[in-house]
Amino acid sequence: MKTRSKKLKRLFLLLLTIALTVWMATRWNVWFGNPEELSVEPLMSPSHVLLTFGDEDELSRNVSWQCDTVLHPSHIELVCLEDRDTTHIESQGEVFESRKGKAAYYVARLRQLKPAMHYRYRAVTNGKASPWYEFQTYALHRDKFSFLFVGDVQDTIGGIEGSLLREAWAHHPDVEFLVCGGDLTERPTNQNWAETFRTLDSIGQSMPILNVTGNHDYLKGVIQRLERRFPLVFSYFLDSRVGDNMVYTLKYGDAQIFVLDTNREFYYLWSQHNWLKEQLSQSKAKWKILVLHHPLHSLKGNDAIQQWMFDDLVRQYGVDLVLQGHEHAYARMTSHDNAGAAVPPVYLVSHCSTKNYRINFDEQFDKFGISGRYYHTVAVNGDTLTMAAYDANTHALYDSLLIIGGGIRHVVDLGKDIPENLDFTPDPSNKKDRKFAERIEEYKRTHPERLKN
Repeated sequence: MKTRSKKLKRLFLLLLTIALTVWMATRWNVWFGNPEELSVEPLMSPSHVLLTFGDEDELSRNVSWQCDTVLHPSHIELVCLEDRDTTHIESQGEVFESRKGKAAYYVARLRQLKPAMHYRYRAVTNGKASPWYEFQTYALHRDKFSFLFVGDVQDTIGGIEGSLLREAWAHHPDVEFLVCGGDLTERPTNQNWAETFRTLDSIGQSMPILNVTGNHDYLKGVIQRLERRFPLVFSYFLDSRVGDNMVYTLKYGDAQIFVLDTNREFYYLWSQHNWLKEQLSQSKAKWKILVLHHPLHSLKGNDAIQQWMFDDLVRQYGVDLVLQGHEHAYARMTSHDNAGAAVPPVYLVSHCSTKNYRINFDEQFDKFGISGRYYHTVAVNGDTLTMAAYDANTHALYDSLLIIGGGIRHVVDLGKDIPENLDFTPDPSNKKDRKFAERIEEYKRTHPERLKN
């Protein structure tokens, strides 16, 4: 009897080992695989020019660009259009070697800009110049401004995301900068980076870009790795990073934005927790906005670590709005006080990608969108912060709310009567699709008020 029992245990362990091996083989590429990186021709004149914020205050700007595969003397030629002053700002250069080639990256830090001015600039490397671009600065200490926010972009090669962003800017010409919630690039390869710059063309040279790290920005592996070219492009991280954490904070008008790097191991997240606690405790801003890639309250139940690390700080220090991506759907969650009144923080999950993921319809969320692409405007005006969500294809209003900051802070839901986008066509042969379709129908039955026209 003992011999037979041992044989059965061995057989069970053997079958379990085989099953685990097969399962891991099917998941190996998902966990550890990186797409092939293609070689690209060197850029022999200043290209991939990008305007971002700097590390000092709302007037500081950085300009990054690429040119050649070796370093040359380089600078930014900057002209103030109001007083016609022309200055040259020397750049710092660094050669980055990807898996398929080298490129020289340059960063110039613009630190003498004046408020409420218009500037023209171009990047110059080894005597060769980029086209001229223009941007403007704004008056300091304002209580009225707005910006665009998009979640994951991850555009396919030759995709339409660039035209969608340009249309969004055309529909909202008063926005002053663009915030991206991570995964702006599909994968960290030469070809995908080139597509990202094509997406940002004519936007990223004239409107400051503030991007956070997402999981698609990292190379996969047992330990995931962020390439050096990420901070060379989004160059504010060169000065703001804490250790290996791509964290950043920007004081703009009477608001302060805090950026986290959530695709990290526990130790790094804990150091970010300490950094965020220090920054929030010192902040005197009227409006506090947190931007991170992985949601603190997940639509797929994947939020335990991030929520444990950061959510108590969000609530303790009065963060008003949390902007998130990663889950390729739309969802908005409003907090409530003990009396049931809607109060900040408001948590927003969004994306502007071709990909849509299956989600869970958690009752803590106020609104969902399971297909389509979205972008957002966030507008500060005195004691009111307005968040509006738009369909990126039609520019129709999809959701809206007010956070009222005067007196007792509270939230006014302006989007509850706008029907939710719940269109989904399942693949009948796909079990997960069928289950998701069932969840959608159950949600429709329990929340008919969210479907009315």
